[in-house]
Amino acid sequence: MSGVTLQVIFCAYREPNRQWDIPALEFDHVFLRERITTVKGRYIHNNPDVIGALGRFGPDVIVTDQFNPTHLYAFAYAIFKGVPHVPMTDGTWLSEQALSGVHRMVRRIVYARSTAFIAASEGGRKLYASYGIAPELCFLSYLCTDNERYLRTPEPAEKTFDFIFCGRMVAEKGPMFALAVAEETARRLGRVVRILFVGAGGEEERVKAAARERTALVEARFHGFALQAELPALYRSASVFLFPTEADVWGVVANEACAAGLPVIVSPHAGVAGELVVEEENGYIRPLDVPRWAECATALLGREELYDRFSERSLALVREYTFDNAAAGLLDACRHSLAAPELRKRAA
Repeated sequence: MSGVTLQVIFCAYREPNRQWDIPALEFDHVFLRERITTVKGRYIHNNPDVIGALGRFGPDVIVTDQFNPTHLYAFAYAIFKGVPHVPMTDGTWLSEQALSGVHRMVRRIVYARSTAFIAASEGGRKLYASYGIAPELCFLSYLCTDNERYLRTPEPAEKTFDFIFCGRMVAEKGPMFALAVAEETARRLGRVVRILFVGAGGEEERVKAAARERTALVEARFHGFALQAELPALYRSASVFLFPTEADVWGVVANEACAAGLPVIVSPHAGVAGELVVEEENGYIRPLDVPRWAECATALLGREELYDRFSERSLALVREYTFDNAAAGLLDACRHSLAAPELRKRAA
């Protein structure tokens, strides 16, 4: 985008529980010296050197996307220097219900001194509204994937797998639940069902052991961790994406599945539910109940016209979730902050 000089400041190169393949970063960026503390399984970043990084860059607008100490230092820098501050969140009203009073107080302080707000979903807009923020101050910058990469990947002549589960192999993502859904669907269809597991994590060996006990009904294959370049072909090798998460503020894996033309069955605990995944249009939103998921899966695998309709709708819905649109939303928020001196003065 013309007229924009971007710098991204990263708290760390990669968090300890991630195996992401980091591409070449063809933009100005800084990796701060890693200072990570683990609190109840969450990583807390505390990088005082963010102040020096901001001072060297001299930004016109500062966007922060968390409330770690590092991000609060950046917010304090913005206030001290009189630079517009824009909070950005992938959280939702639902995902933040369990926040403590201290966490809510910090958000109120930051939001009261910000003049534009970026949400990754309609759920994020609802979250901002709960703090009394006017809708016209909220801009959307959807989480997304490279849809074109999936469109360039050819559709196989025949699907290898009935289901795909893609995500970290940890209990809260529901890989054991996905296996149980595959087993119940096999009973209803009266044939062996094939499921592909993509991802790594602490539950992997447990799920493999459970799969070995179900070979009469389920054939499970475990791909392990996948690079980004591998994902389009993996998704396209399957018919239905299972997303039985217990908590996901969004779930980019659903973007990937939709970009590959897959119907999605998702729990109501994912931010994509009701937004990217629309009930009885390109998927089903169901509580974590195996028979109810198996009922939906059986319908999709047993009725070709239903499957085709859902598949086409996934491709249509994901079309708006692009990097260009996400960047435009972020830029609109920054421009609004720069064009609103009176709002900034009142916030201060």
